[in-house]
Amino acid sequence: MKNTTTLAIIAAATAASSVLADTGAVAAADYKGMGVAIGAGFVGGLAVIGAGLGIGRIGASANESTARQPEMGGRIFTNMILTAALIEGVALFAVVVSLLGINK
Repeated sequence: MKNTTTLAIIAAATAASSVLADTGAVAAADYKGMGVAIGAGFVGGLAVIGAGLGIGRIGASANESTARQPEMGGRIFTNMILTAALIEGVALFAVVVSLLGINK
């Protein structure tokens, strides 16, 4: 199984390299900034995923804390909203910086 998979990968790479070899230098000029765009999209996506995970943990912890001490629910909610807003601000900043990086 391992040898068959390796052979299939080598065959696919060989076929792809022979197809791409015909395009010459014209295709390389068309994709000059593609790496920057892919990197910017990757960074922006990671920022959004990280913010979503962080806000999810904040919400879960706030619900658990309110369940343990219902009388502190108002203060817990205020702290939760403040922390979530700070995380959203950082995530928005990261997305904007990644998008601005495309133009350079």
